[in-house]
Amino acid sequence: MIDIRRLKELVKLMVENDLTELDLRDQEEKVTVKRGVNEVASGAPIYLNPGVTAAPGFAQSPAGASDNGTPAAAPAAAEDLVAIESPMVGTFYSSPNPDSDPFISSGSNVSSGDVVCIVEAMKVFNEIKSEVDGVIDRVLVKSGDAVEFGQPLFMVKPA
Repeated sequence: MIDIRRLKELVKLMVENDLTELDLRDQEEKVTVKRGVNEVASGAPIYLNPGVTAAPGFAQSPAGASDNGTPAAAPAAAEDLVAIESPMVGTFYSSPNPDSDPFISSGSNVSSGDVVCIVEAMKVFNEIKSEVDGVIDRVLVKSGDAVEFGQPLFMVKPA
């Protein structure tokens, strides 16, 4: 099984060099990563879609849309907000399961180490934890959205 940190490095390499396909093989494993395809078939290569398609009327940006369906405002540096970013490419989930309340929402207090969301990558559900104490100012993505490595997910007003 490929190490998730190694996969992140491969994805970063692909994005930095604008590659659409990367095929690596050694004596123990074979990894094929392709960008721009939406589906993953069992036993087939891993397909990543790093672009987030914006709905009509929404600006397409790494921030995407806010949690209420309106276009998200760009993070303001003057507000001294800190971004909680996605550590990997995957699918963002705001709650542990579809029937549960979100881990956090705008206005929620958050402490360092608190789980703020889940990012699913390669059928592995990864808990994303806050690295800052403060109050959630904005939720920048919706549950079920595809997210990229380094994409801001939340803006936090530090305590």
